[in-house]
Amino acid sequence: MTVIESTVEVNKPVAEVYAFLTNMNNHQQLMPENIYNWESTEDDARFTIQNMAKLAIKISNRVENQEITAIPSEKAPFDVELKWTVADNGNGTTTAKHIISADLNMMMKMLASGPLQKLADHQTEKLKEKLS
Repeated sequence: MTVIESTVEVNKPVAEVYAFLTNMNNHQQLMPENIYNWESTEDDARFTIQNMAKLAIKISNRVENQEITAIPSEKAPFDVELKWTVADNGNGTTTAKHIISADLNMMMKMLASGPLQKLADHQTEKLKEKLS
């Protein structure tokens, strides 16, 4: 299992960050430009990654003010889990961590690790930007 992580501190209370992340409609604002054909509801999203694949994901688990997990709702090119964890820093700020776990063979790992890390970093930076 390949695990890719990106962490950011957001200047908002944990409940506000969690509320934003728990609604899949908000995730479009966190996506890079190579994501298009976005469609979403509160619980799921489907989109196309330019030159790669179509993906449909749904929220599979919510732990209030702690964690949101999304998994593919249709056949994906590889098994993947997208997780956000949020932690209250006690000073009105929140540490948000985006964790992408992907079951990649050696060839896919070489091809996909860089873009997945870039995606995780982009999403955490956008989260900080949107909620600041």
